Amino acid sequence: MGGMDPAALKSALHAQALAEGFAAMGVTRPDAIPEAPARLARFLELGRHGQMGWMAERTGWRGDPGALWPAARAVVMLAELYTPEHDPLAVLARPDRAAISVYAQNRDYHDTVKKRLKRLGRWLLAQAGGEIKVFVDTAPVMEKPLAAAAGLGWQGKHTNLLSRDLGNWFFLGALFTTLPLPPDTPETEHCGSCTACLDICPTQAFPAPFQLDARRCISYLTIEHRGPVDESLRPGLGNRIYGCDDCLAVCPWNKFAQSATEMRLRARPELTAPRLADLAALDDAGFRALFSGSPVKRIGRDRFVRNVLYAIGNSGLAALRAAAQARCDDPDPAVADAARWAVARLENAPDRPRA
Repeated sequence: MGGMDPAALKSALHAQALAEGFAAMGVTRPDAIPEAPARLARFLELGRHGQMGWMAERTGWRGDPGALWPAARAVVMLAELYTPEHDPLAVLARPDRAAISVYAQNRDYHDTVKKRLKRLGRWLLAQAGGEIKVFVDTAPVMEKPLAAAAGLGWQGKHTNLLSRDLGNWFFLGALFTTLPLPPDTPETEHCGSCTACLDICPTQAFPAPFQLDARRCISYLTIEHRGPVDESLRPGLGNRIYGCDDCLAVCPWNKFAQSATEMRLRARPELTAPRLADLAALDDAGFRALFSGSPVKRIGRDRFVRNVLYAIGNSGLAALRAAAQARCDDPDPAVADAARWAVARLENAPDRPRA
C-alpha cells in the first residue's frame, strides 16, 4: 500500500473524500450485514417489491456483498448531500402545481455521484494500488445496510438512512476495494418513540416501523409501477407526480442537516412547482427536452403524463378539466384511463382560482 499503513491510508482517503465534495465516509467489511439475506427474503416472500422483479434476481449477491466480488476486503460508503433549499411539502398545498421529488429536480444523481466516486477511486489506486469497483444504485448492492454498518447512520422507521449530522437528504455510493482498510463502528438506531414519518404517509405504506410495502409507496407507484394505479390509491397521490418526500421531510433529525454543495444537485426553478396543465400537454419530444439529464426522463412520457393526470383528478379544480379531457383518447391505455378518471373526478368541481 505504497508504504502507508491501513489506518493512515483510510485517514487520507477520508480527507480526499471530503475534498471531492462528499459529506461523510465510513468503512465496513463485505460480510458486515449477515441479517440482510433473511430480511430481503421476507420482503420478497410478502410480495412487497411489487413489479420490481429485479429485486428478486441475484439475491445471493444482493444479500452478501462478499459474493458480489469475493476479492473485496473493504467497502467504503460515501454520502452525498442533496438537502433542499426550500420546504418540499409547500407545493402540496398548490393543487394546480406538480410535486417532483427533491432528488429529481436537477441532474441525475447516478451520473454526478458516480463521477465523484470514480475520481476518488482513481486517487486510491494511485496512492496504494489494489483494485476497486464503484456502485451507485446500479448493481445488486444493499447500500443502506452497508452504510449503517459503516457508521454513516441508521435505517429509520421509514427504512431510509438517517444521520445525526446529515439528516436524511443524501445519496449513497459504494467503493469496493481489495485493500484491507480498518472498519468503522456501526451506528445504532436513534428514532426513539418518534413516528412522524409513519404518520404522514398518504398511502399508509408502512405496515410497521422499519418496514415498507413498496406496493403502497408513492415513490414506487409514480416511478416503478407500470400500467394503471389501483383506484383506491390514486387519491393519496395528491399532486405528487414523481416520487414523494413526505417521510423524509418531517424527520426531526433534518434540523442538523448540512447544505448541499453540488450545484448540479440544486433544484432547477422550472421543476420545483411546474403547472399541471403544461405537463399534461407534453408529447414525447417535449417531455424529453424538459427532463434532459434528469432522472425523471427514465420513466418515459406515458407514465409521467399518467401521473400528471392523477394529480389533475385530485386537484378539485374545474379549470384543469380541459387538460384531462384532451388526453382521454391518448394512444397509451394507462394515460387514457387516467384522463377519464380525472375528468370524472372533476365533473362537479367548483370553479375557483388556482392556488
